[in-house]
Amino acid sequence: MQAKRDEKERIAMIVGKQKPFEEIWEMIKSFKKVLVFGCNTCVAICHAGGGKEAEILASLIRMKAAQEDISMEVKHAAIERQCEPEFFEHVADELRASDVVLSLACGVGVNFLSDRTGDTPAYPGINTEFFGAVEKAGIFKELCAGCGGCILHLTGGICPVARCSKSIMNGPCGGTSDGKCEISQDVDCAWYLIVERMKKLGTLEKLSEIMLPKDWSTGLYGGPRRVVLEHIAEEGKES
Repeated sequence: MQAKRDEKERIAMIVGKQKPFEEIWEMIKSFKKVLVFGCNTCVAICHAGGGKEAEILASLIRMKAAQEDISMEVKHAAIERQCEPEFFEHVADELRASDVVLSLACGVGVNFLSDRTGDTPAYPGINTEFFGAVEKAGIFKELCAGCGGCILHLTGGICPVARCSKSIMNGPCGGTSDGKCEISQDVDCAWYLIVERMKKLGTLEKLSEIMLPKDWSTGLYGGPRRVVLEHIAEEGKES
C-alpha cells in the first residue's frame, strides 16, 4: 500500500490547500445535514482532501457545532476521483440526502460534482493552487500553467509561463541576479534555468531566435476549454 502511495507521489498533480476552518464553518453552519466529501487522488497526495482529511474535517465540524449548540448531522465519504462519473454511482443517494456537500476536491471536482447533486449545493473546502510535482517529500512545486500552447521544446523543458515571475517569452530580464529572481532570493530565475539547461543540451543557439508574442487565446479566453477524443466519444454514443 505504501509503495503504491509512493508511486503516486512521483506524478504531477493538481495541488490544493484546505481552506481555513473558520471560512469553512461560515459556509456550512446554517445547514442541518453536511457531507464532507473527499477525493482520493491529487489532493489526497498533498494531504488536503483525501478520505483521511475528510474524516478529520468532519470531526472538527461536529465539535464546532457542539460548541455552538447547533444541531447538525455531519458525515464523511470519499471517492477515487470527483472528476469522473464512474466513481459516483455508489454515493449518489448519500450526496442527494445531504443539505450541503463540502467537497475536498480541486475546483474541477467541485464543478463536476455540482452537476450531479441535484438540488443539493456543492461547496469548496479547498483552494486550488496549481499544477505541480513533488519536489521532495512534503514539498510541491508549480511547473505548468496549463496555457494550452506548450513551448517546452523551445525552452529546454522548463516552462517560462509558470516558472518565470513575469511569464516573459524572451529572457532573462534585467531583474535576475546570480540565478535568482528579483522578487526573492528564494525564487530561481526560470530563464537562468533555461539557459543552463540548453547549454547542457547543446541547443543554446536557439535562444538567439526571438519568440513571437504568445497566443494566449489557447488559455483563459473564449470560454471553458474542451478536448474531445472522437473515437471514444462515438463508442460512448453507440453503447
